[in-house]
Amino acid sequence: MKTVFRTVIMGIVLSGCAQVEGLFDRARGPSEPQVAAPVDDQPRPEQRPDSSLLSGAARTPEALDTTTEAERRAARADAASAAAGATDLGTTIASLGAPGEPGFWLRTPLVDSPAKGRLDYPAKGTSVVVDLIPLEAEKGAGSQISLAAMRLLEADLTGLPELRVVRLAQ
Repeated sequence: MKTVFRTVIMGIVLSGCAQVEGLFDRARGPSEPQVAAPVDDQPRPEQRPDSSLLSGAARTPEALDTTTEAERRAARADAASAAAGATDLGTTIASLGAPGEPGFWLRTPLVDSPAKGRLDYPAKGTSVVVDLIPLEAEKGAGSQISLAAMRLLEADLTGLPELRVVRLAQ
């Protein structure tokens, strides 16, 4: 009986030693990571077509804003004259939309179909004519504004300006 008991105890002790086997190897430091060699026919990610806008010189709002001076003058002049037959749609909080997307536009849940509109920014007393683009969201969810329109409104590009949105008569 003592022999069986001793054998069982020795088996338990030795099985515990097997689990501690690699514990002392860690003190020597990590081994070198193995890096797989590149394969020539392995597919690689492609560069995004529009990523050139965000590289090189296009790191400033001026570089990203591709509108011309004539387009800016027209958007300001139209804003001043576009009052007859206009429909006030309400106010919205706007954030900067895709900075690489050119033009004067506002994506907003205040319209159901594309239309011409005017944005008034009371904090600066500025206005701009934009394309109103429907945004599938709740009416109070806010809007996205183009970089060019935000610059003409003289709004802080990192801010959330409150804008009055007016649909212009077609």
